[in-house]
Amino acid sequence: MKKYEIVILCGGKGTRVRRYTNKIPKCLIKFNGKPFIYHQLKSLKYRGINNVVISVKFMKNKIIKYFKEHIDFMNYKIVEDGDKYLGTGGAIKKVLKYMNKNFFILYGDSYPNFNINNLKKHNRCNMAIFNNKNKFDKSNISLNKLGTIKYYEKIKQKKLNYIDYGITYTNKEIFKVLKVKKFNLPKMFDKISSMGKLHGYIVKKRFYEIGSYKGIKDFKKFINKNEIYQ
Repeated sequence: MKKYEIVILCGGKGTRVRRYTNKIPKCLIKFNGKPFIYHQLKSLKYRGINNVVISVKFMKNKIIKYFKEHIDFMNYKIVEDGDKYLGTGGAIKKVLKYMNKNFFILYGDSYPNFNINNLKKHNRCNMAIFNNKNKFDKSNISLNKLGTIKYYEKIKQKKLNYIDYGITYTNKEIFKVLKVKKFNLPKMFDKISSMGKLHGYIVKKRFYEIGSYKGIKDFKKFINKNEIYQ
């Protein structure tokens, strides 16, 4: 069986940007005439990533149709969540059999604006983070002197400086810490950070996301100025 390097989570409903997602899934919102997922894939291709799993649920048929008609520069496999809600963590558990022993997890609304291969260092679970200081969004991560994340929480706190970049390099063994089938990734990240097994990799370039109206506005400005994926 062919193994894949990265899974992109594209199953969300995009409720925070409903003005854009009434008729299409969030990953198909267009920027410079191309869907967001296209820009994600081009950036990954630029970094030498060629094999990707796409996890889908909400408006899945539109994503499948787009890939069949337009994506010929990547090897891809689309995996459907199914009828039952699994959460982001449960969705990844479902695709584990297709993944390399070590692999990347990328949120479907996050843009990998740096060399993600740097996350492979030390062969451990590395989460890309940015020293945000609540500037672009509410920060949600605390980093200790050893470089391990000691606090990861989607309930935003004022005193935290770093924010999750939206991409993590991990391994299959990590997913054994939670025995349930249905859960979201923050729950797992909380668990492994408490065990000292979640490390932070600080990215100097700011993050971009399209999970909010401000994020969409900022990414639109960014992609208009960047013809080369880097």
